Amino acid sequence: MTIDFLIIGQGICGTMLSWNLLRAGKSVIVIDKPTPNSASKVASGVINPVTGRRVVRTWEIETLMPFAIEAYKKLEIELSLSVVRQCNILDFHGTPQMKMAFADRLNEEPFLSTPTNENDYYQWFHPAFGVTEINPCWLIQLNSLLNSWRDELRKKDCLLEENFDINNCSIQPEKIVYQDIIAQKIIFCDGTIGFDNPYFKLLPYARNKGQALIASIPDLPTTHIFKQGINIVPWQDGLFWIGSSYEWDFTTLAPTVDFKEKVENQLKQWLKLPFTIEDHIAGERPANMERRPFVGLHPVIPSVGILNGMGTKGCSLAPYFADQLTNYLVGGTAIHPQADVQRFRKILSR
Repeated sequence: MTIDFLIIGQGICGTMLSWNLLRAGKSVIVIDKPTPNSASKVASGVINPVTGRRVVRTWEIETLMPFAIEAYKKLEIELSLSVVRQCNILDFHGTPQMKMAFADRLNEEPFLSTPTNENDYYQWFHPAFGVTEINPCWLIQLNSLLNSWRDELRKKDCLLEENFDINNCSIQPEKIVYQDIIAQKIIFCDGTIGFDNPYFKLLPYARNKGQALIASIPDLPTTHIFKQGINIVPWQDGLFWIGSSYEWDFTTLAPTVDFKEKVENQLKQWLKLPFTIEDHIAGERPANMERRPFVGLHPVIPSVGILNGMGTKGCSLAPYFADQLTNYLVGGTAIHPQADVQRFRKILSR
């Protein structure tokens, strides 16, 4: 079998890249065997335009967010599936300092506003030092999207459900040979597995673990995402995703008792409503020291490419950079210089 592109991984990056390449008329095979600890499987699916204690705009969000929403809406039509909806964040300030930080930014940042019905939210939560609304924010039904696109790949005979073994892959400058597949190029969208990829392991990856609880909160509306140190995010099946941790030093990818107890205590102090913990999930994110994605072809071996390193921003970054990589592969158009993996030419040429 001869194809254009072999894609390794079907998280949010592999999904968006395979979708874009197929729309461009290219032939692809995606190799993926699902793992419970993949970042895409346990992510909340939130696109938030501001970040950090200083409440600053996320990098390139003015471009990334509208592009992502348009892409998800196209997928909604193609898959006959509800994928994306606006779901603004209500940020409850836990300290006077946080209230001041938001107050300082209110007049400068159009994504921030004070809700007119602030006191209404205190029927569900204990009073805080004010509430700021972040608008717009978006919620992606990530698991539904990944599963539905996986079904489409099966229907198109574009999916190989197995663990990819790089030792059984012949990578040559002009072609890739894997089993009975001959491809022009191989693109690695394999998340944290890519940390050990011999072609890209020198990139400045940073291991980051995230944990979240899945809870039933029957009387809490699903109209917003609620935040106070932790996020309460409408999830699937009427449940809420609650988290997340950002752990840089860890010895296991398994959920931990310490996290569960800490978050349960936070909920009891913040939430007035009864809740029941239904599940506890954990995963490892493909973060990196630069906080910019890795996009493009290897500087020495042009048949090898990458779309990875999205960290916690996969839902906003992946649609745009999958499109950029597709346009580069098909037509040679430039990739954003702060994302292009060519910026690591020196270390990848070793």
